[in-house]
Amino acid sequence: MTKLQTLPAASGTSAGKGGKSGKSPRRRESPGSLAFSRSARIKGLVKHAILIIVGAVMIYPLLWMVVSSLRPNDLIFREPGLWLESLEMSNYTDGWSALTHPFGHYMVNSAIVVLGSILGNLISCSMAAYAFARLQFSGKKLFFGIMLLTIMLPFHVVIVPQYILFSQIGWVNTFWPLIVPKLLATDAFFVFLMVQFIRGIPKDLDEAARIDGAGHPRIFLRVILPLMVPALATTTIFTFIWTWNDFFGALIYLTDPDMFTVPVALRAFVDSQSATSWGSLFAMSIVSLLPVFLVFLFGQRFLIKGIATTGIK
Repeated sequence: MTKLQTLPAASGTSAGKGGKSGKSPRRRESPGSLAFSRSARIKGLVKHAILIIVGAVMIYPLLWMVVSSLRPNDLIFREPGLWLESLEMSNYTDGWSALTHPFGHYMVNSAIVVLGSILGNLISCSMAAYAFARLQFSGKKLFFGIMLLTIMLPFHVVIVPQYILFSQIGWVNTFWPLIVPKLLATDAFFVFLMVQFIRGIPKDLDEAARIDGAGHPRIFLRVILPLMVPALATTTIFTFIWTWNDFFGALIYLTDPDMFTVPVALRAFVDSQSATSWGSLFAMSIVSLLPVFLVFLFGQRFLIKGIATTGIK
């Protein structure tokens, strides 16, 4: 007997009726869809070109300041371009020691004010935000509305009564007027930022902690505060940038050159009665921008995360 051999089953790729292949025919794009994709591509290229041009215009003053800090003082305003024929590093060495103290002394003064302001905002604003977001007390909505109204209140409106108050206390020409208000949750923007963040935290966590016998201080320290890291990081970055660049407040309260912060020290390079050393001024301006640039560079992801999770659009 001959052995029967089984034939393999017909695959899906075998020829069908009329000798046609089993593969689906390739779809051909219509002329209308091709024209639409081409126009969309052109629009995208135009948008990117416009953004590049606008970005170049915005960054040009910064690049010009960097280049001018490396030029001789007499060529700074003669050549508006960005091409350097030679490097003048003496602007940095001369600018560092041009004032009464080395420029590092003024950076230390700014660092003291910045650290005190950051600690004050983190402590006071987080506590105020927890009270508005979790506690129930009479007049809560009224006080919250008043707090929001202070965001629209210019700093120059309250500077005169504040100066009189601090002058009577004897705090003029000290760092206290620049630090103590931060301990009283006067920055309503950060309070509102943290309130929005705390409202996004489930209240079930508070209830679970309350069942375990925790009160409001323990709930705030053990439950809410560890979850507020993005909002706290955002507050830290903004406080650093705003305080480091604050010129008006430091100019009002600090009159002794030994107490000058970085912005006021940079103002000392400009003298209306003698020649201004623009090269040294630009060089120290670059040095003063480095801490702000580094803080923003390393804290950018926390900044975006903190704003994106607070309901602020």
